[in-house]
Amino acid sequence: MDLTSAPAPSLEQQVSHLRALQRDGRHAEALAACDALHDQWPENRDVLLAGAASRRHLMRIPDALAELDRLEALQPRWSRLHQERGLCHVALKDAPRAIDALLRAVNLNPALPAAWRMLEGLYRISGDPKNAATAAAHTATLKALPAEVVSATALFFDGELGPAEQLVRAYLLQHGDHPEAMRLLAKIGVARDVLDDAEVLLAAALELAPNHWPARADYADCLLKRHKYVAAREQIEQLLAHEPGNAEYRTLAATAAVGLGEHDTAIALYRQLLVDMPGSPDLHLWLAHALKTVGQAPEAVEAYRAAAAARPDFGDAYWSLANLKMYRFADDEIARMRAEEASPTTALVDRYHLCFALGKALEDQGETAESWTYYERGNALKRSESRYRPEIIETNTRKQIEVCTRGFFEHRTGWGDPRPDPIFVLGLPRSGSTLLEQILASHSQVEGTQELSDVQRFVLEIQGRDPDLENPRYPAALADMTREDFQRLGERYLTDTQVYRTGKPIFIDKMPNNFRHIGLIHLMLPNARIIDARRDPMSCCFSNLKQLFAQGQEFTYSVEDISRYYRTYLDLMQHWDEALPGRVLRVQHEDVVSDLEGSVRRILDHCGLTFELGCIDFHKTKRSVRTPSSEQVRQPIFRDGLDQWKKYAPWLGPLEIALGDAPIRYRS
Repeated sequence: MDLTSAPAPSLEQQVSHLRALQRDGRHAEALAACDALHDQWPENRDVLLAGAASRRHLMRIPDALAELDRLEALQPRWSRLHQERGLCHVALKDAPRAIDALLRAVNLNPALPAAWRMLEGLYRISGDPKNAATAAAHTATLKALPAEVVSATALFFDGELGPAEQLVRAYLLQHGDHPEAMRLLAKIGVARDVLDDAEVLLAAALELAPNHWPARADYADCLLKRHKYVAAREQIEQLLAHEPGNAEYRTLAATAAVGLGEHDTAIALYRQLLVDMPGSPDLHLWLAHALKTVGQAPEAVEAYRAAAAARPDFGDAYWSLANLKMYRFADDEIARMRAEEASPTTALVDRYHLCFALGKALEDQGETAESWTYYERGNALKRSESRYRPEIIETNTRKQIEVCTRGFFEHRTGWGDPRPDPIFVLGLPRSGSTLLEQILASHSQVEGTQELSDVQRFVLEIQGRDPDLENPRYPAALADMTREDFQRLGERYLTDTQVYRTGKPIFIDKMPNNFRHIGLIHLMLPNARIIDARRDPMSCCFSNLKQLFAQGQEFTYSVEDISRYYRTYLDLMQHWDEALPGRVLRVQHEDVVSDLEGSVRRILDHCGLTFELGCIDFHKTKRSVRTPSSEQVRQPIFRDGLDQWKKYAPWLGPLEIALGDAPIRYRS
């Protein structure tokens, strides 16, 4: 006799049983089952929602609304709770509150047919035919789509990417190409930062349906995220020709202008958009970023404050003020930031922005201990959502050293495009690279551009899709490439970056992470100048730990990660010195601060440029600067930042230990 008991049903199976009971109208049984599950899973959103729905069907509306309030405290942006709240208000015959709740639901998740149908009816009852027609149009759009695509879209907007992808892939496999399904799969790819696949999917969807304007807008946005600004602008021009007044398309146009360095154009576009949408916190923020970039700091401060006023928990607005470096928060601003950071309804992204802003605000007030508490909390929150794996960088470094030997380069002498146009300024973030860029861009023959992503994009192309992280194709694939391959890459780099230039013979690419790809740079542009901006490890790592980057640089959000990355950087730069002797000029930030003129002459000599006094007076140069140091490089050089970490020494013992011998090695 088999006495083995059957395994207990999983939570997912029990929730499915709840839904089956509700579909059969057995709401009393469903509610009893919900209450039993709630004891074991008090914060599960599916259980809470099912309980609220059963209470509504049993006409226990106040209890249902109370359950939804508890759910909102846990999941404030879950569309289905707002839809259920709308249905509760419908049952109470409270049309205004029902409309408010249902609108919130569809604004979070436009793929809710039931909510749109209910809104259409409510608007008709309320005597609002215009909004009733809008709701009816949304209902019709969803009805015209396959049910599987609608369900997958709803899952996507509620953040359930895995189930959404599984459902839409199954549909495409069974039914073949479908533009909206392909668009959805691309949106999932964008959400997961798989931008190359998303770009291909959207291009294919537009081949099938050239007038699918939402897909074209997604395509333009994907191209912008891939820094393909010229190609994105071509798509945006088509969108604006179709609908000139569309705010989404105009916003994309402004983003493209920023990417192309046309900041005055972007500022004008943002100001025009704000006339139509004066309460948009994002527009105020984007305008402020553009104003900051062109050196209009007072106007940027005003716009950042407007963003915070439009949305009091807007962490990015406060962090952006802190990131001006020269801004000082008033006591009432600090109090507001504290309150918003502590609020349980503040989203994770806003919370860590507020933490970094509070860290800077309290640092400026001399409250070092509490400042570090906020920096540490901000880093932990940011790291919690990161997929960064330090071993991937370390594997790449090991492979670079194995593949890119001195003999490897000697065998390929003279390969690539011989033009000497670029100066690559690279190293770690917060190492003084923006200062070097500003010095060089103050020379009459040199164009200052920005952190260009072209080398990174070439690496992704060489590496291919779905790389084996344990044994990646790059850099090993460099050995299989021909002289012609590197010639074409060099030519393409110079062609693609031409859009950032205004006619000066030399230009700067200040992407710091390019230090990992010096071998590729040398092979495709053998006469480009390369400068390694280096800063002592304690100062550099500490500065990174209190910096929240707009994107990338995921290695900066823990002591372990930043120290490992710094040590790996030293290992790889030592290798480049041995494999390509004399190819890279190392510039120590401390030397630039202590001997500006001597350092400037050394840098210019390395770049084959004559000395110009303007490079000493770099702070007087008027140009766009997009990095966190933008306001600092508009001031004369100062020593104050060199030893800032020492104020935090009581909390930086783990960093000193993790860095090992880096404080000795970095000068070699």
